[in-house]
Amino acid sequence: MSTMVLSIEELKVLASNLRKEGLNTQQIADELSLSQDTITWLLSDTGDDDRPTDVRIGWRTLGVRPHRLAAVGSIMADVADEEIGYDSIDTVVGISINGITFAYEVARVLESDMTVFRTTDEGSGSGSLSNKYGQVAGKRVVIIDDVLSSGVTMSKTIHSIREAGGEVVLAIVLVNKTTRNEIEDVPLRGLIRAVAV
Repeated sequence: MSTMVLSIEELKVLASNLRKEGLNTQQIADELSLSQDTITWLLSDTGDDDRPTDVRIGWRTLGVRPHRLAAVGSIMADVADEEIGYDSIDTVVGISINGITFAYEVARVLESDMTVFRTTDEGSGSGSLSNKYGQVAGKRVVIIDDVLSSGVTMSKTIHSIREAGGEVVLAIVLVNKTTRNEIEDVPLRGLIRAVAV
């Protein structure tokens, strides 16, 4: 069984190894459930004075069993229904990679379309909407992700959906690592809030 890495030195080694495997900063942040700022710091040689404040979220216990992921997705769907209404959601967008599984289950429960926001190497939070799945143009959209840290990726996802003609009505994350209840004028709901104090 894997244990959660606790020391900064262990995180630096993990981040460095993931970089050597070809993962970009966004992908490493997804893999380690840390912010991109923290990953950038871990990969640099700057001292502790520049260390960002962050909370590492480990949800491997959920991720190893499909029925557990489905249960969390069902809870997210219930939150979406409570906030917006079951019949008011046309498309669910999952942010890659960790938001996709939850989004699939939310869309299944809500009987809505589903698509993916794929992150890219072009910079912090950058990405694009997939054309392979459901569309967002003219649709009321709920965005799903695992962890909200800085909000950069979520903000860019919201902008991409708006540029494509969709109306973002809600964003839901498994863990909100901020005190925010909205992002880009969109209501933000986290199943769990984890804020450093």
